[in-house]
Amino acid sequence: MATTKFKGTDVELLGNEVNVGDKAPEVTVVNSAGLGDVVVGGAQGVKQLIIVVPSLDTGVCATETRNFNAKAASIEGVKATIVSLDLPFAAGRFCQAEGIDKLTVCSDFRNKDFANAYGVLLGGSVLAGVTCRAIFAVNEEGIVTYKEIVPEITEEPNYDAALAAVK
Repeated sequence: MATTKFKGTDVELLGNEVNVGDKAPEVTVVNSAGLGDVVVGGAQGVKQLIIVVPSLDTGVCATETRNFNAKAASIEGVKATIVSLDLPFAAGRFCQAEGIDKLTVCSDFRNKDFANAYGVLLGGSVLAGVTCRAIFAVNEEGIVTYKEIVPEITEEPNYDAALAAVK
């Protein structure tokens, strides 16, 4: 059973655990800009950086998204996508207010297909039902080459390691 922590307390992660070397599940999420479908994972012929956050409406998630937006501009040929369970409307407002324009920001609100396919859905805690903080790098052939489940949800990920994984 995979876990993470929220303010020092262990939280179980639900769904199918995906690890480095596994084929990245292909999942459809909803784009916060226009409500169109976006496919993440699978073999797409480009490197993918899938950035999972609990909610853009928290300070750490907002900071993480701003940081990846700034850093994603310097990486050529990488599809960078934020995935949360925020409603697309709220995510769209956040992106507009914060100038998030280098990332595709998506929601998994419909069926939690992404959260379950990647094993990032939080179980039994005050945050049950949202995603943990995680990053997956996927190569052109759809294989996971990097995975970070941030050990403490209230902390930021290892930006340098995630970016190095897609360079």
